[in-house]
Amino acid sequence: MKRSLFSTLIALLALAPSAFAAPASSSGESSFLVVLFLGFFALIIVFQLVPATLMLFGMLRGLFGRDRKEVKATR
Repeated sequence: MKRSLFSTLIALLALAPSAFAAPASSSGESSFLVVLFLGFFALIIVFQLVPATLMLFGMLRGLFGRDRKEVKATR
């Protein structure tokens, strides 16, 4: 078991430099439309997180909150 893990680790470390190497032609700059496209989808995710958070707090309050019905004591 140790030998197979060790050989896997060595193989991953040997291949890592080529996996993270960037091609020489990429300058790393994105056009304005790409940034706008990614920003649009980020806004969609953020606007879906707000109702989801409110629903989560509502469910937690329902689970752990006190019951609104009061139990009447019998005589």
